[in-house]
Amino acid sequence: MNAIITMLCGVAFMCIPFGCQAQADGWKLVWHDEFDTEGAPDKTVWHFEKGFVRNHEDQWYQEDNAYCHGGLLVFEGRAEKRPNPMWQEDSRDWRGTRDSIRYTSSSINTRGTFQFLYGRMEVRARIPVTGGAWPAIWLLGTGVEWPSCGEIDIMEYYRIDGVPHILANAAWGNDKHYDAVWNSVRTPFSHFLDKDPLWASKFHVWRMDWDREYIRIFLDGKLLNELRMADIRNGSIGNYGNPFDKPQYILLNLAMGGDNGGEIDDVSLPIRYEVDYVRVYQKEGL
Repeated sequence: MNAIITMLCGVAFMCIPFGCQAQADGWKLVWHDEFDTEGAPDKTVWHFEKGFVRNHEDQWYQEDNAYCHGGLLVFEGRAEKRPNPMWQEDSRDWRGTRDSIRYTSSSINTRGTFQFLYGRMEVRARIPVTGGAWPAIWLLGTGVEWPSCGEIDIMEYYRIDGVPHILANAAWGNDKHYDAVWNSVRTPFSHFLDKDPLWASKFHVWRMDWDREYIRIFLDGKLLNELRMADIRNGSIGNYGNPFDKPQYILLNLAMGGDNGGEIDDVSLPIRYEVDYVRVYQKEGL
């Protein structure tokens, strides 16, 4: 990780608009990926999840569905049918009860290569909003089971009771295994469309500001959610600590269907989730 940060920190001192602005505001660029090379995302930085992973989602995660092209990281959600290698006739695990794969997509993360504690994270992206789409920008901690490790969802998009929403969330643990305390702000997608009917065709900037006192999540400069660090405490599984006073790593993914994605609109497939950049800034003494 030190080598990556050292290499990328050099970029922060180049006279490029985002770097100069960050320094003017007191923020220093410490890590970023602009996705300017063609082909697969940098595998020294990004790890791929594989198979059926979480939330009863319909997609099979594989490497083929994420690639860099034209300065963008592109996730594709596709209709693909083939046998499920995890299938077992008597399986009690939902991953093994499906005899076939019907959809594929990708999920990547920086676990083991980059994590950070406090700072500003910005992601410029264009998200799919068709039925079944569930794109996300999020962070997870390590060292203890979810959700006591802490989860910050800078962006999620999915349908709630059939109504599309953009969400800004955080979760932490209580005294029950795999049971979360959620702080969630759910904004109906119509809120954004009323202001700009072409919203879905454009790129937007999601930002998180994280320090010892607050976690704040923004979309295009507008505050979506604010969490006071003093109000966040794990239960007994997390030793009653605050999971957000420890480093977290980055995840980007395009899920489909499952617990929250809703019914997949096959006519709209393939769908694309496009990421222009991921940037992390920090201040001295933050």
